[in-house]
Amino acid sequence: QVQLVESGGGLVQPGGSLRLSCATSGSDLDYYSISWFRQVSGAEREGVSCLSGRAYGDDIYYAESVKGRFTTSRDNAKNTVWLQINGLKYEDTAVYYCAATQSLCSLDKDFMYHWGQGTQVTVSS
Repeated sequence: QVQLVESGGGLVQPGGSLRLSCATSGSDLDYYSISWFRQVSGAEREGVSCLSGRAYGDDIYYAESVKGRFTTSRDNAKNTVWLQINGLKYEDTAVYYCAATQSLCSLDKDFMYHWGQGTQVTVSS
């Protein structure tokens, strides 16, 4: 079973950037698609991006709300998936989670089987 640990969140001003890290262990990332989700209190957990494992074609998907500003990537040697966030907006404030499924990419939280603990991103002036 894969374990996930997010890090890299923090407090940043509008227009700033952050790079979130999802460190994985316990399994070969080739067979896992890693997605990023975010959640604001009282709202549904929202899919942000997905990067599929090599076994599934290295496909990448983004939610429409983050296209052009968010970039996900993978370092197989380090077993780490990254989410680079640029041009941060107030509405990006949320707890960000990485999640894994041993299948094709999905931005649907109901198809995720493994979750990290979350890292807080706060955009404030």
